[in-house]
This record gives sequence, structure tokens and C-alpha cells, in this order.
Amino acid sequence: MKKRLGFAITGSFCTFKSVLTEIEKIKDYYDIIPILSHNAANTDTRFFEAKAFKDKIEKLSGKGIIETISEAEPIGPKKLLDALIIAPCTGNTAAKLANGITDTSVTLAAKAHLRNGRPLIIAVSTNDGLGNNAKNIGILMSVKNIYFVPFGQDDHVNKSNSLVADFSKIKETVDEALEGRQIQPVLIASTP
Repeated sequence: MKKRLGFAITGSFCTFKSVLTEIEKIKDYYDIIPILSHNAANTDTRFFEAKAFKDKIEKLSGKGIIETISEAEPIGPKKLLDALIIAPCTGNTAAKLANGITDTSVTLAAKAHLRNGRPLIIAVSTNDGLGNNAKNIGILMSVKNIYFVPFGQDDHVNKSNSLVADFSKIKETVDEALEGRQIQPVLIASTP
């Protein structure tokens, strides 16, 4: 039986194509339960129209999307997930997680899931990861049952504070997290 993997997506829109590629790669290994933040679910961008993106997610996962706080709430009490990944995890979402703010479907899903002592995996994508959000990433790295997809600077010349996870390492990271281990190295020179 496949492990149930919550796949939460927040609004780092430039990474959505990579997210779709990775869901396609892992859908045969995990039972994917999609969770989208309000912005990820409803914002039309130059990368995707919101409806087209949601349609692709539903087609890949074969499931409806959890989009609201009330839809995310049962994740904890019903122990719906074996693991939860937030990919991409924006700086805004990382800050909320680090400070206990649960005002979105994704942050409530994370809180509800963590109460069961199960792994939460974070794939950061933020322009201020080495700026204002460095402290939040540091806090999250020290929390039990939180694991990180390896990440590094994506453009140290033009965006020196920007950090992005290597999305191609999602499956490997989830596999390790399910065994209670952080994939290493977690800090990489740069992302592909």
C-alpha cells in the first residue's frame, strides 16, 4: 500500500512547472493528496492560469484539492497523511510556520499533521532566505519532525538572498524523512 503524501503548494509561482514535474515522477510511489494555499489556487500569473494549474494537479493526483482551512483541519485528528511536503514553501509560509501562525490551508495542514509526530518536509523557495527569513528557516531546521529538501542560492549575483530547493530531490528527501532522517547535504552550492 502506498504511503499517503500531502503535497502542499504555496505561491512561488516560478517553481510551479518544477512542482508538476516532480508530482508526475512520484505519483506512482505515493498516494498524493494535494493542498493549495489561497494564492496558489486562485492567482493567474505569467506562469499558469489558476484553473489550468489546479486542473493539472487534480489530474496528476486523481484527487480534489484541499483549499480551505476547514478542509485541512481533519488532517490531524483523522491522521490522513503519512508525510506532508510543502513545495514550494515561500518565505511567508516559512515565517508563519516558524511563528505558529495557522491562517491558511497549508499552515493548518502542517500544524494538524505535526501533532501526529509525522514528517513535514519543506522545499524552500524565497527571495529573502538569507535575509529576513534566515531566522525562520533556522528555527524550522531545529524543530523535531521537520525536514528540508536540499537547498542553495539560485542566483547569487542578482538575488544574493534568494534560496531555492533542488526539487529533483523531493522523492529522496521524503523517503529519508519517513525513516526519520534528514537527507544530506541539506545545504548545496547552488540549485540546478
